Amino acid sequence: MAAIGILGGTFDPVHNAHLAMARAALDHLGLDHVLFIPTGTPRYRPPSATPGKDRATMLRLAIQDEPRFAVDERELRAGATGYTVDTLRALRSELGDAELYLLMGADQYEKLGTWHRPDEVKRLARIAVFGRPGIQLKEKPDLIPMNPMPISASEIRSRAQRGEGLDGLVPPAVANYIERHRLYS
Repeated sequence: MAAIGILGGTFDPVHNAHLAMARAALDHLGLDHVLFIPTGTPRYRPPSATPGKDRATMLRLAIQDEPRFAVDERELRAGATGYTVDTLRALRSELGDAELYLLMGADQYEKLGTWHRPDEVKRLARIAVFGRPGIQLKEKPDLIPMNPMPISASEIRSRAQRGEGLDGLVPPAVANYIERHRLYS
């Protein structure tokens, strides 16, 4: 039975901490694959200003040398609800008895009870959590050990807007794409 990690987010842009999280989950949980699922237009918060096409392309560039990583664009399609439970239902239907792990940061795990159909989310996938500095979890989920990386997408966007280099923050192919397409300028 395959074990598949699901890492969702805006990925605006994807950065080295996202990739390190996926690698840590592969190793710690013994996953066969990690699916990166960029969010489309969620009903529960403002959408990303960067078009989904660009975010998906940056993801593909970032993972091009890792055969165990893939990009799933279903939440970018017109009519997608943006709810994790709907994505998990569809994946469960497509992947049958695969073991699904929903990967998230401790900050999101603390809010899981406020998500759309959180109990069904927990039935459809095991929850695995990356610790975050300063967040003490009341419950003890599957914790994925990983050293925190001080990288944020908002800082990357600000640096790109100022014309500063992105070395060490995003893969070189992503930095080139951001510069070539003048994203965040």
